[in-house]
Amino acid sequence: MGGLPTIKSLDELTELVERRPGLYLRYSKGPDADEGRPSVDYESGLELPGLSVTVLDAEHWWTRSTHDWLARQMCKYTHLADQDEERHAWVLTGRVAGRGPDHEPLIDHVEPVAWIDDSVVEQARDHYEKAFDAGRDSTG
Repeated sequence: MGGLPTIKSLDELTELVERRPGLYLRYSKGPDADEGRPSVDYESGLELPGLSVTVLDAEHWWTRSTHDWLARQMCKYTHLADQDEERHAWVLTGRVAGRGPDHEPLIDHVEPVAWIDDSVVEQARDHYEKAFDAGRDSTG
């Protein structure tokens, strides 16, 4: 997977995020496929001013571990990789150019950082299901 290092555990991802703020997660065919091709809002057909990503830095109100935060963040969009075997998780940094229709950051000036091995996605799923009341909503 194209010259980038590969993160092989959720612990390794946690160490990276704690050491280097400003990282994002993306599920796609990768940096080469995304280069020069911003995300598109599929409902309106509008081109967005950057790539849709998930924030890896924990919010200031988050009092649980970074490990918990990352497991939760990784699980938000795993369905994208499940729907297309060519999509994989990868870490990037860049400049926030706006917000997408789901209020997600849109990143331009992208700098790829690392691939995330598919086994890490499974580790995140396992951790998420054990550590959280997965699927519970705010109405209950």
